[in-house]
Amino acid sequence: MSNGRTEAEQRLPFPVLIADIGGTNARFAIVIDSNAEPKRFEPIKTADYPTLDAAIQQVVLDKTSILPKSAVLAVAGPTDGDEIDLTNCHWIVRPKRLIAELGFSDVMVMNDYEAQALAVVALDAEFLEPIGGGERITHANRVVIGPGTGLGVAGIVHGSNTWIPVAGEGGHVDLGPRTERDYEIFPHLETIGGRVSGEQILCGRGLVNLYKAIAQADGRPVVFSRPEEITAASFDGSDTVAVETVQLFIEYLARVAGDMALVFMARGGIYLTGGITHKILPVIDADRFRAAFDNKEPHRNLLEQTPVFVITHDQAPLEGLSAYARMPARFGVDTSGRWWRED
Repeated sequence: MSNGRTEAEQRLPFPVLIADIGGTNARFAIVIDSNAEPKRFEPIKTADYPTLDAAIQQVVLDKTSILPKSAVLAVAGPTDGDEIDLTNCHWIVRPKRLIAELGFSDVMVMNDYEAQALAVVALDAEFLEPIGGGERITHANRVVIGPGTGLGVAGIVHGSNTWIPVAGEGGHVDLGPRTERDYEIFPHLETIGGRVSGEQILCGRGLVNLYKAIAQADGRPVVFSRPEEITAASFDGSDTVAVETVQLFIEYLARVAGDMALVFMARGGIYLTGGITHKILPVIDADRFRAAFDNKEPHRNLLEQTPVFVITHDQAPLEGLSAYARMPARFGVDTSGRWWRED
């Protein structure tokens, strides 16, 4: 395992396999050199493959004559140790085994939201849809937030001509009631350790948690048990509880996004991603979102100046990983304890 690396030592041998491994889905591509577009492969469900090694073999190596020499893996979970357990996924990442059995010379592992943070620097404007106003300051701090299987949060800060991703567990901050309606709903929310975290509402299971709480607060039957059922009933207006659930989900997401904007002084923007964000994008009311986002007295003026974007690229983390693979020195990614090299 590596400790600190010089700029030369950070260079990855091409071709580079890049992978975005979430709790539900995994996506792979190969970066052939510093100029070519990545060669992408079909996204897969992690549940369909017994191990990461089997997935790489069947989805990538068996489908191309290109033999990657190194790998950069973005995984949903902590990235320390020779055996890396993934959050919400049965796979275990064993970099030493990947080197020994699949022929890699180098394997580097980062958190999946570090890759998302790299993407907000790498993506072109065409893949960023603004919500309301605000003006992005080019080299100011940025934050990416993604409700999906869980609630991912990461920052990326600029210093010494380098973009430095900052991963953490921001999705587990407290989320509390503010309005009279909130106080009716929150007593019915399922808690963890007696508290409501952002992820208890702002993810797939959180959407179901919120839906059930609203139904119980109003004495209504709980009809749906899956997030896709709730969003579908919200879009067609067939269930008023589902409609309110999605609208409050968006409002609570805006509140947490505003909190993160303050934590990071994110004048470079807040970037929303994740499977649920993409699904509910058509029903996001920009005015209602910005009202909740901006309502951070005594710093309303700061929030009003902070832009918010929805990332519309369907494989944004791979764009971030590709940018890193091409030019690692552009990014201040901490590789200590997360880079394995062939003996």
